[in-house]
Amino acid sequence: MTSHIMPTYARQSVTFTRGEGAWLWDTDGRRYLDSVAGIAVCNLGHAHPAVHEALCRQSKTLLHTSNLYGVELQSQLADRLIELSGMDNVFFSNSGAEANEAAIKIARKYGHQQGVESPVVLTMEKSFHGRTMGTLSATGNTKIKQGFAPLLAGFTHVPYNDMPAIEAALAADKNIVAILVEPVQGEGGVNIPAADYLNQIRDLCDRHNLLMMLDEIQTGTGRTGRFLAYQHNGILPDVCTMAKALGNGVPIGACLARGKAADVLQTGNHGSTFGGNPLACSAALAVLETLSTSTLIADAQSKGEQICQRFKNALANTPHIVDIRHKGLMIGIELDRPCGELVGKALAQGLLINVTADNTIRLLPPLIIDDAQISTLTDTLTALIQAFCRQ
Repeated sequence: MTSHIMPTYARQSVTFTRGEGAWLWDTDGRRYLDSVAGIAVCNLGHAHPAVHEALCRQSKTLLHTSNLYGVELQSQLADRLIELSGMDNVFFSNSGAEANEAAIKIARKYGHQQGVESPVVLTMEKSFHGRTMGTLSATGNTKIKQGFAPLLAGFTHVPYNDMPAIEAALAADKNIVAILVEPVQGEGGVNIPAADYLNQIRDLCDRHNLLMMLDEIQTGTGRTGRFLAYQHNGILPDVCTMAKALGNGVPIGACLARGKAADVLQTGNHGSTFGGNPLACSAALAVLETLSTSTLIADAQSKGEQICQRFKNALANTPHIVDIRHKGLMIGIELDRPCGELVGKALAQGLLINVTADNTIRLLPPLIIDDAQISTLTDTLTALIQAFCRQ
């Protein structure tokens, strides 16, 4: 089936044909509980009626005209995002990597405007910002960079959740013009920083006239219990990137800017053929309307706490468990050893999970997961972890 597809993915031996809510069905009709949600994409679950209706309605009128002309739904979506985020304006793309590319271009041009000939963006070790050449260079994961040198210059990395390291980097390199950071590191192992980490970065950026840029591609659109994770801290970044759950499966990304960052990109500085087309915007508007007229975002925090506490109680006396942590419905169960084999074992039990950073089970269930599904998730995975840790 995949013989003519480049072998860039380590795919599981299953193909899905339909989904409904938190459930997926494979080609043999077997049902699976999805606690990955398309890697934090399907926050509203599969085949959500509001998204389905929006796509069907839009597909009957207009799919694409390009950004050579006005796009009414794009303007509506921009207005809604600015209302929800507190930012000033937005550039639409097709993915998170493209949104981060726009952020990097804003940082570089901003640096030049400040008289910096070779602008540098400071990012974090174990970070993940994408796989394009620009975002790969920004990413703080050595393993996924192997084989793609020479990478782009203009990036420096320091440990995550380490303010003294950031301050030392700023003292050593006067070319740093921006700090790009994830509020929670997803691919890095569901790493959650100190409660005031983002506040300290905001203060530091203000003192040094730097751009604070937040990669909210995985944390955004309600996953952490607020629409955007920085809202837990009562701050505003200068640049914020979104994607993944914004379209609930329809590809769309967004780079939001504010204040001194909002006017950096001007006509001809950036573009995207498909970015913000009517179909993608119709899906995103349906997502935002659904989230705004429900308790799903507020419930994400309590559901995450419920899931995390159930695991802590059930695994309290299980060896090899390092930590169980969460921020809303971003949940990590860290072991003291590689545990990638659990993905296949869970699949055999009708459960979809993910392992990242080699030793951390990452759970990203849809926001619509209910109590019965939470019980199925925690009971099934607890048994698998206990059996694995007894090996």
